[in-house]
Amino acid sequence: MVPADIEGLRAALAAHGLIVRGGFHPESDDVVPGDPGALVMVGNAGPDMWNAFASVRARYADRANPLDAWIADAVGEVARDVGAEAFFPFGRPPHLPFQRWARRAEPVHPSPVGVLIHPDYGLWHAYRAALAFAERLELPAPDRRPAPCETCAEKPCLAACPVGAFDGDAYDVPACTGHITAADRGDCMGRGCAARHACPIGRDYAYVPEQAAFHMAAFAAAQRG
Repeated sequence: MVPADIEGLRAALAAHGLIVRGGFHPESDDVVPGDPGALVMVGNAGPDMWNAFASVRARYADRANPLDAWIADAVGEVARDVGAEAFFPFGRPPHLPFQRWARRAEPVHPSPVGVLIHPDYGLWHAYRAALAFAERLELPAPDRRPAPCETCAEKPCLAACPVGAFDGDAYDVPACTGHITAADRGDCMGRGCAARHACPIGRDYAYVPEQAAFHMAAFAAAQRG
């Protein structure tokens, strides 16, 4: 086990295409199991994680959720190396409040299409795990940048969906699912959500087509139950 520090953790996660997504010192109302001294969020932005997963994807082909299974293995390995406990946003309920933790750790905010938006990564990111450390780690100063949506007057994301699934307040899941699973489904299934692509923030981090198609297929399968 190596001593835990943010830079060492960044390097360990980078081997799996993952990144540190901020952290915080939990308080009682953060609902972090075990009352740790620090919680560090782990996730991805852009295609780096996908490239790492794709290189070993065949090993997980028989799993119900191949990406989740790989994440559990990869982050679990890092957690053991740095002496942390790993939490994940998937698995059996009760589910942990990852969205709430994310907003404590980073300058992410709800977007008009529901997904949390980051000022650098836009909508092309996700939270994959959280690492809880018993000790109180020295963490970077909080980043309090505002939501980029606040200064986006045109909000092209709301007009880009081919079936109008977003209105800024609600998400019409059946309309979205019906479109991406229909025979004439356009680019959404193979390229990724048109509303995400319309956002001008974080375009350099857009998922590659294979990655986008994987996530869209997983979403469609989840909606079919």
